[in-house]
Amino acid sequence: MNSFGRIFRVNIFGESHGPGTGIVVDGCPAGIPLAEDHFISDLNRRKGGSKGTTSRKEEDLPEILSGVFNGHTTGAPLTVFIRNKNIRPSDYESLKDIPRPGHADFVAMKKYSGFSDWRGGGHFSGRLTTSLVTAGVIAKKIISPVLCEAKLTEAGGAADIELAIRKAIENNDSIGGIVECRIINVPAGLGEPFFDSVESVLSHIAFSIPAIKGIEFGSGFNASRMKGSEHNDKIVSRDGRTETNYSGGINGGITNGNDIVFRVAVKPASSISREQRTMNFKTGKMIDLKIEGRHDLCIALRVPVVIEAAAAIVMADFMMLEQKIARINK
Repeated sequence: MNSFGRIFRVNIFGESHGPGTGIVVDGCPAGIPLAEDHFISDLNRRKGGSKGTTSRKEEDLPEILSGVFNGHTTGAPLTVFIRNKNIRPSDYESLKDIPRPGHADFVAMKKYSGFSDWRGGGHFSGRLTTSLVTAGVIAKKIISPVLCEAKLTEAGGAADIELAIRKAIENNDSIGGIVECRIINVPAGLGEPFFDSVESVLSHIAFSIPAIKGIEFGSGFNASRMKGSEHNDKIVSRDGRTETNYSGGINGGITNGNDIVFRVAVKPASSISREQRTMNFKTGKMIDLKIEGRHDLCIALRVPVVIEAAAAIVMADFMMLEQKIARINK
């Protein structure tokens, strides 16, 4: 559905070209210092407007509607709303009958029998990552000194990201990328075997982010090419620190005290300026579709802060489950 977590529980809402997007967080400890300007830095990192990203520029000014009093969280449900102002729903008028290849337009049409909001992808839009980033700001405060740091390591199959973006602009086509996240100062013992392993839960939230198509932890798929004698991380201290970190900080689904390291694959944006063949469901005929609107050439440029937020949300929930965080911050 539209919620995630067990104790630190996040609910997201909104549409790309509706009134706005937002979150309701239940289970947030009382006493956490929080003000609207605390969200600005991470929300700005997610914004478009730079080379290779959408020209749609939103103010992204958060409004705290509940759960904060006298500059601190109250322990009640915390609601933050971000208004959409720079909207152009007319750009998407044709998508009611002509779904974009590779986008969620067709599946939304089928699942909701034509009642879904088609403007800019509606509830399926990457615009809703503002909600994740907002929740992530709160989660980062809760889990400190645990830190989540993500960076774009590759775009369009190349480590030279600037060059990859220039080529994408020249080719008038979109490209994907790889984002690596490192979670630092992680206590050992978080997570559960099997269904609630740390990998399972991080993968769950990662795949809720639009355009994520793959994830790997530690050595990832390279582990299949290694021998056990190479891949086993030698434990070198009583606190579980290891000489290498091929496991990505997780053994048996549980954190081992080393940094959690994972990478996600971000696909190229589906909305591109080039004409594409697709079906007009009103006429039943194939047509050439020219997509209007403002879209990213490389979505991956804006993903690192979203991945950080997702990781922080997971860590907050796991740490609260293990009673590493008090319900009241003093």
